[in-house]
Amino acid sequence: MTRKDALLRLHENLMQKRDDLREKLAEDLSSLGPSTSPGDICDEASEGSKKEIDSQLAALESRELTQIETAIKLIRLGRYGMCEDCETKIPVARLKALPYTPLCIDCQRKRELLGTDFDDFDADWESVFELEGSNKDRDLSISDLDLK
Repeated sequence: MTRKDALLRLHENLMQKRDDLREKLAEDLSSLGPSTSPGDICDEASEGSKKEIDSQLAALESRELTQIETAIKLIRLGRYGMCEDCETKIPVARLKALPYTPLCIDCQRKRELLGTDFDDFDADWESVFELEGSNKDRDLSISDLDLK
């Protein structure tokens, strides 16, 4: 399989994941509305805890959605699969594992070692573990990919 073929498949996977996340976020946001059922204070506390966890999950899903949409834009611009830091090609195996990654493994390691992760998002992973498109994007073919 050529790099272009692999990237086209990754694009299709990103599109599906994007659509799934949009649908899930819409459901999550609708469930975060005000409570409609009366109950005692224990019910309200339990519901408040559930809404807090749902809110944090929605924030994580929103972040992933943003990363996926950025990757889709990079595909359209012909810059997908290039490391933001060193501008080398990111191996297809890494892109298959994490299709929206903007960094090669070496640059990611450097950022982690230096503690310079440029994200402004501070996820509360402990809470996560407690809970255990547009049609024009679909019109992409191999010939549309302008890869270096």
